[in-house]
Amino acid sequence: MVSGDRHEPNRIGPDGWSTPIPEKNPPPTYAPAFVALGITFGLFGIVSSYVFSAAGVILIAVAISKWVGELLHGE
Repeated sequence: MVSGDRHEPNRIGPDGWSTPIPEKNPPPTYAPAFVALGITFGLFGIVSSYVFSAAGVILIAVAISKWVGELLHGE
């Protein structure tokens, strides 16, 4: 193990499988659905009104920032 390395070596179980890193999955989030909704609004705005495109861009930006924040801070 290298000095300053935060991870311990992979533990090998009796069946030959190693423990994955990270051992804990991030919590579920609605952010991917809101990103998809923002993309839909943005594309619908191309054929209808710039208001939908603007709302889609704002929704994408907010959803991605929340998603990244949840992953970084483990909320």
